[in-house]
Amino acid sequence: MVKLRDIAGWLLAAAAAAPAVTAACSCGDPSGASASGAGGGGGADQGAGSGLGGDPFPAGSGVSIVGSGGCEGLECQKIACPGGGTTTVSGTVYAPAGELPLYNVIVYVPNRELDPIADGASCEPCNVTLSGDPIALALTDTEGRFVLEDVPVGEDIPLVVQLGKWRRRITLPKVEACVDNPTVDGEVRLPRNTSEGHLPKIALTTGGADVLECLLYKMGIDASEFTPEAGGGRVNLFAGRAIEGDSATSRYRDGLNGGAAFSPAREFWGSLDNLQQYDMVILSCEGSAFLADKPEAALRAMFDYASAGGRVFASHWHNTWLRLGPERFPETADWDEGSDPDDGLPVLVDTTFPKGAALRDWLVRVGASTVPGRIEIDDPQHWVDSVNEEIATRWLYNDADPAFDARAGVKYFTFNTPIGSPEEQQCGRFVYTDIHVAATDVAGAPFPSGCEDRDGEIRELTAQEKALLFMLFDLSACVTPDDEPPPVPVPR
Repeated sequence: MVKLRDIAGWLLAAAAAAPAVTAACSCGDPSGASASGAGGGGGADQGAGSGLGGDPFPAGSGVSIVGSGGCEGLECQKIACPGGGTTTVSGTVYAPAGELPLYNVIVYVPNRELDPIADGASCEPCNVTLSGDPIALALTDTEGRFVLEDVPVGEDIPLVVQLGKWRRRITLPKVEACVDNPTVDGEVRLPRNTSEGHLPKIALTTGGADVLECLLYKMGIDASEFTPEAGGGRVNLFAGRAIEGDSATSRYRDGLNGGAAFSPAREFWGSLDNLQQYDMVILSCEGSAFLADKPEAALRAMFDYASAGGRVFASHWHNTWLRLGPERFPETADWDEGSDPDDGLPVLVDTTFPKGAALRDWLVRVGASTVPGRIEIDDPQHWVDSVNEEIATRWLYNDADPAFDARAGVKYFTFNTPIGSPEEQQCGRFVYTDIHVAATDVAGAPFPSGCEDRDGEIRELTAQEKALLFMLFDLSACVTPDDEPPPVPVPR
């Protein structure tokens, strides 16, 4: 199996092997300079050179170098295999914690240094060229599996996994010619911290009725990445509201950021400039609308942020941003507050569109569903009777069920922004859920104490939390119409 090595080792090996690359491939630079990979150095998400480190193809091996005078870098290490075969690398991509396999992750071999990823709302549709000039590329399926074909052969081959602004680069110590090279299970995953790669910049507002900050912690983001705005971490927490008798988490625990208090959410979301610094904004249910904290200027700022390419996840009572929002936001759904259904409510997956079918299969794969297309949830709410199908897409819904005191309703829906723009110009996205997702965690406790049990262990993900993580990673991905499958990028 292919095992991963650190970038420093890769750089040293590449430097030592560079002359051998020129000797092994027939594409040498006419000036006599050695062929090189995606040169560069530094952090875990930067490019690095690579080389064959000697002649891996003894006489009579039956393989030949594809490279010619026109190849560059790692292209010169591709092999023409006998009998129509190919050199492959296979494996499974996981969430940062290394446990949940992920759907729709791009996996590729770069041939140049990776460009930096800019923070903040931006319009980057799926047809934007990937950084690093990929020369082998694949997309993970609902099992999280990928197979890269026609991979360069040799030592220290770079491998990048990317989902939106999540990106990590690792190194394959050796790729053998004309066979499959499986990666070690659990080692190909998204980054936990900035020393491993790039994470999206996330703002999360807390609330007394949901504890979504714990979802980010449970998915595997290191505690060190949760900081005040000036702290440099990739996740900034802001203090939301809670109804009487409840409390929302409002500070870090002692030993993390000095136990600092969170800045107020109402000051954060009232400014478009504040919002636009972030790739994603996550809004935990507060238990009520708290309209005084969401004046018209704030409603407009959130609308403009989403329309400019921002990504928003809103839990339950944060439907205020949609119901009372500007322009066409209120049209996204048929809003009608009803009594809360009972715990254990059977919720169905809408499989009439490609990513809905993928969610159905993925929930079975991760143990969140025993009946394909159905999941039982606790703490369901009711605010949405149906969605406007011209604008929004229903993902999870429930039929009327007297046994659970439930009216028919929608539990997850999404839409792309700006609403009404041509699909190719839509690059923002909004997810709304009518569920208190993180119902097993403790709101109000200093972060991350409320995410842990009495022994200090992180609580296991529930079925409905796994469904939410699928939606969060989908929210991170490049934006495509929901009625189309995710596009498979094509290497040059």
